[in-house]
Amino acid sequence: MQKLNLRRRGILSAAAAAFAGLALAGGAREGLAEESTDWQDHFETLEHGAVLADLRQRVVLFWSEDGTVHRRYPAAMPDTRAFPRLGGTRIIRKVEGPTWRPTPAMRARDPELPWSLPPGPGNPFGTHALHLEWQHYRIHGTHDPSTIGGVTAHGCIGLSNAHIAELFAHTTVGTQVRLV
Repeated sequence: MQKLNLRRRGILSAAAAAFAGLALAGGAREGLAEESTDWQDHFETLEHGAVLADLRQRVVLFWSEDGTVHRRYPAAMPDTRAFPRLGGTRIIRKVEGPTWRPTPAMRARDPELPWSLPPGPGNPFGTHALHLEWQHYRIHGTHDPSTIGGVTAHGCIGLSNAHIAELFAHTTVGTQVRLV
């Protein structure tokens, strides 16, 4: 019985990670030059702060409303061929200790997925999640640092748990987000 439970948990964790859009390959993008990015290139103001997700560079940048805080985080980014939602959105909800639930598309592909996974090491959302206006899309953490710098399958943007906790602390509901 214990062997079955361990096998089942391993399958659920692997399935959850795969279907949550976490890259299973990739890793850090070493040797790439960091491009300078100014907030004015993407936002009219810094009202409520600004988050820029640069899919090509696989980084998330943050600027505080007063312009005194600027951060750059390596990230797992969605595959642009599978992610038609580029442009502007906003953070509409912040959740510490998020529960993961598969999207309807994930459930259609695999009806045996669990209905949800509570917070903890097997949860693909990691320790924090920033919900965007676009349904089913999040900026969230991951318990698997090897995914950072890779490509995700389902449109979410993944940061290390340490980085999402920092970004979570800097952002508010209403922070503007742009994906380029």
